[in-house]
Amino acid sequence: MNLNLESIQTKLKSHSPTILGSEKFSKYAVMVPLIQKEDGIHVLFEVRSLKLRRQPGEICFPGGRIDPQDKDEKSAAIRETVEELGIKSENLSGVFPLDFMISPFGMMIYPFAAFIDNPEKINPNDEEVEEVFTVPLTYFLTHDPDIYNIHFKVEPEENFPFDLIVGGENYNWRTRALDEYFYLYEEKAIWGLTAKILSHFIEILKQ
Repeated sequence: MNLNLESIQTKLKSHSPTILGSEKFSKYAVMVPLIQKEDGIHVLFEVRSLKLRRQPGEICFPGGRIDPQDKDEKSAAIRETVEELGIKSENLSGVFPLDFMISPFGMMIYPFAAFIDNPEKINPNDEEVEEVFTVPLTYFLTHDPDIYNIHFKVEPEENFPFDLIVGGENYNWRTRALDEYFYLYEEKAIWGLTAKILSHFIEILKQ
């Protein structure tokens, strides 16, 4: 390829910046559902069906992979919530975006928060949802999550070219750690990405 200054500038001018490598990421949309009860606003959670191959029995928010036919991330979050909770899209109001997240495992997660009107109409899809339960929002406003670190060990593959880097086999690798958040409510453990999204949502409310 023969490039001159003008062609380089043309290519750079037409480039729209994004997150490097994000085209290879799996993209998911998630909903933080809120409902009004007699004692105040509650956050609704799902327990994943025990029939599911991936993470059966874990506590999560409605959500899933963004499909090509989804108009955007918000549409995907609404679609997944409607499918999993057995409600209609018109039962959702005030759908607002939260900060999107990038996991160290090649995932981009786009969370939203919304109110579910007429929660008595919720009829969970038993193929995906074992049960639903709610927790008073005030609980999370008054209880901080427990945070634990997971440390990653660096193990280069067998034919790694140590001779090409300064320090060789004694190279001082930067170790990485992942914070895992846990909320414990009665007998239920809310953790992982669900807890991290929830913590971010609560921080927004506290600002």
